[in-house]
Amino acid sequence: MIRNQFFRNRLTSLQHNTARLAYLPQTLRLVWRAARYWTAIWLFLLVIQGLLPVATVYLTRALVDQLVAVIGTGWSWQSLQPLLWPAGLMGGVLLLTGILQGLLEWIRTAQAELVRDYMSALIHKKSISIDYAFYESSEYFDRLNRARADASGRSLSLLESSGSLFQNSMTLFSMAAVLIPYGAWLPILLFLSTLPAFYVVLKLNRRNHQWWEKTTTDRRCLEYYELLMTHNAAAAEIRLFDLGQYFQQTYQTLRGRLRREQMQLAQQQARGRMLAGTMAFLMTGIAALWVLRQVVLGTMSLGDLALFYQAFNRGQSLMRAVLGNLGQIYNNSLFLSNLFEFLQLRPQLTDPPIPTVPPTQLQQGIQLQNITFRYPGSDRPILDNFNLTLPAGKIVAIVGDNGAGKSTLVKLLCRFYDPEVGSIRLDGTDIRDFSAVELRRLITVLFQSPLPYCVTAAENIALGDLTAPFDMSEIQTAAKNAGIHPAIERLSSGYDTLMGKLFPGGGDLSGGEWQRLALARAFFRQAPIMILDEPTSAMDPWAEADWLKRFRGLAQGRTAIVITHRFTLAMQADIIHVMRAGQIVESGNHQELIRYHGLYAQSWHHQMQSDRQSSAEPSIETRFV
Repeated sequence: MIRNQFFRNRLTSLQHNTARLAYLPQTLRLVWRAARYWTAIWLFLLVIQGLLPVATVYLTRALVDQLVAVIGTGWSWQSLQPLLWPAGLMGGVLLLTGILQGLLEWIRTAQAELVRDYMSALIHKKSISIDYAFYESSEYFDRLNRARADASGRSLSLLESSGSLFQNSMTLFSMAAVLIPYGAWLPILLFLSTLPAFYVVLKLNRRNHQWWEKTTTDRRCLEYYELLMTHNAAAAEIRLFDLGQYFQQTYQTLRGRLRREQMQLAQQQARGRMLAGTMAFLMTGIAALWVLRQVVLGTMSLGDLALFYQAFNRGQSLMRAVLGNLGQIYNNSLFLSNLFEFLQLRPQLTDPPIPTVPPTQLQQGIQLQNITFRYPGSDRPILDNFNLTLPAGKIVAIVGDNGAGKSTLVKLLCRFYDPEVGSIRLDGTDIRDFSAVELRRLITVLFQSPLPYCVTAAENIALGDLTAPFDMSEIQTAAKNAGIHPAIERLSSGYDTLMGKLFPGGGDLSGGEWQRLALARAFFRQAPIMILDEPTSAMDPWAEADWLKRFRGLAQGRTAIVITHRFTLAMQADIIHVMRAGQIVESGNHQELIRYHGLYAQSWHHQMQSDRQSSAEPSIETRFV
């Protein structure tokens, strides 16, 4: 039974390794697509370079035999003439070898640049096409990290190893043909002398790859700690709370463990290579003794000795190189399997075969019917049999405590996720019947944590709708509506100022100003559905008051959904829905909810009482708690 289990394990390992090597043709196809003309020239030059060492060996024998023949004849044209032809040819071969090496370096550089760009494009395309849900999964980030880890370099290394295998194999077979006349057992001895090194390479490459996969999360932690210590976003807190030494020590502790594990792998590799080298040396000694015996017996000339020495010595080097190339191909295939597994990821949210054309303007509104939703990997539903109607052309505020499910609604409306049960309908049509791209063009969103783009101020706004013309007057209108126009005008180059401090000459804004810039980006997209998630959370009371004066005018003709904690903003809505624990518990306008004396009214009165204790006037920062 133990023996059967052993063989089953060996068979499983062999099948796994064979599956990894199956990525070799895919990699070669990718390289061919990225740099086909350079690759064709590279293959042609490899053929020539593979034949040149054999020519050198034959010319060496001819040159040595001619030298033996002219020894003692004196220094004259007649005695030197027989040497000119083999010496000239050998010089030509050596010159051509040097030229080809230079050409191959140039070609490899061109290949490297093209393949690197092609691989990066594949990873970027996949990263932006997969579902949003992947970005909320730690497993996805492990996969992405493994796929991005020198994908282009591994591809080129695989190509290089394959090319070297082709060239070295061609040269090796030629060398074996040279050795066979001296004894058919010599090529066999040559092969056996390099097998231990090949075994060591395969075993240790596999072990190294297993360690590399196992430590993916640890290596991402190192990147995270390094980012905390070097990025401007964390610089203030790192200094205020004196966290630098803590994170530096944490980094060094983890890095020390990984370094020790790597050193152990390197030590095992060194021991294995020394043992393999010793065995190869002993076998080479056997062949050398046999050759010396043949020379002493007179069955070999000095030219034969020179040819045999070069052929066997080079043959052994070539055999090691061929087996080393196979090991490198195997090793690179192990790493590239992560790239292809990443590229094979498929989105779960797909468009119907024949998408329905979405409405350009809502007539009825949005209906969420019997929605049940939980995040992947979670057992707790965020929404359970949830129902909500958002009338067309109205401003709807959704308020509630943290964790009530408000931001989840945004993700569902944008179809970043599909509900497990139930449907979301636009004017009666399920949003899954639309193309996801077309659906999202109907929506403009200010997310709770908007992204500051390090491009010009004008581009920051224009990114809201890349399909619209880059109209400066429209950009400025969006900025004025968001209340950010004066701040942009004060920048060194106005709307042409590069934003952020990441690049030289960049201008910066306060937190509230960055939020208003993102708000302008949302306004620039003239979409019929407007979703604002905490649009005034980073604004000061004066900026918020200024923006609130214009808010209803900005929402005119649109279906506006506002998620907020602030009563001052909720009061502007036609309808207010109060969420708690994934359900709508109260609905109505501000006055109706106050009269209802429910959760909304309790929070309002609590806030008013707090404000009266601190000021005679209610605070403009009144929030739902």
